[in-house]
Amino acid sequence: MLVLGIETSCDDTAVAVVRDGRDVLSSVATNQDAFHAKYGGIVPEIASRQHTALLSAAIEDALDRSGTTFDDVEGIAVTRGPGLIGSLVVGVATAKALAFALEKPLFGINHLHGHIFAAFLDCDDPPEYPFLALLVSGGTRNSCTSSRQPR
Repeated sequence: MLVLGIETSCDDTAVAVVRDGRDVLSSVATNQDAFHAKYGGIVPEIASRQHTALLSAAIEDALDRSGTTFDDVEGIAVTRGPGLIGSLVVGVATAKALAFALEKPLFGINHLHGHIFAAFLDCDDPPEYPFLALLVSGGTRNSCTSSRQPR
């Protein structure tokens, strides 16, 4: 199955074309570091607006790099959470619109599960079930130290 995957859970806009759940034909990712740097962290509203500006081009680029078209795609996968709600809305709305317009199935993916199952991508010897995974995720800072005022 050829799937177009869309990821917009935080501030990076990412799109990939994947065959049979393991063969990555293309992967396009943009980052917004320059837009958020002056604020010392990610600003959710800026992230959402940048996804809106970048997502269509990232989809076109991923399809071009994979040598595929919307007609070849058999399904649309999209991160449904967890993440920044505004960023997720941009990705999910885009994926829903594509799935509806192309009459393709839509798959909502848990962002954290995606981290775990990335171990199966482009891998000749993937993990065998059952397996144990340790997942540490998030860019949060310790509130005790990050809110301290200089002395």
